[in-house]
Amino acid sequence: MSTSPRPGNLDPAIAARLKRSADGLVPAIAQQYDTGEVLMLGWMDDEALHRTLTTGRCTYWSRSRQEYWVKGDTSGHFQHVKSVALDCDADTVLVKVDQVGAACHTGARTCFDEDVLLRAAD
Repeated sequence: MSTSPRPGNLDPAIAARLKRSADGLVPAIAQQYDTGEVLMLGWMDDEALHRTLTTGRCTYWSRSRQEYWVKGDTSGHFQHVKSVALDCDADTVLVKVDQVGAACHTGARTCFDEDVLLRAAD
């Protein structure tokens, strides 16, 4: 039996605004704060967002492992939070971070460098 994400300690005013998927999650885009480089996409529930806002380190909900994980705890590739914003529909979180090391689990700097489907001609 799997554990599902739980509501948590998120400020009720923020929680009331979030538009979650059927499984209680919102996509969270991690972006390098100073260059604008898009690093990765993870998933957050209310508790993961609360932990991210209060600890200064990105916490995600792992859909495959069915548990919380803090970016860098096992890899050493930390994401130090610089800012957190909701998009205009409150259904996506943008976390601007200072990425230490690779953001992708493959060891690449970002999750979006290896499989480019279209590149503009010079």
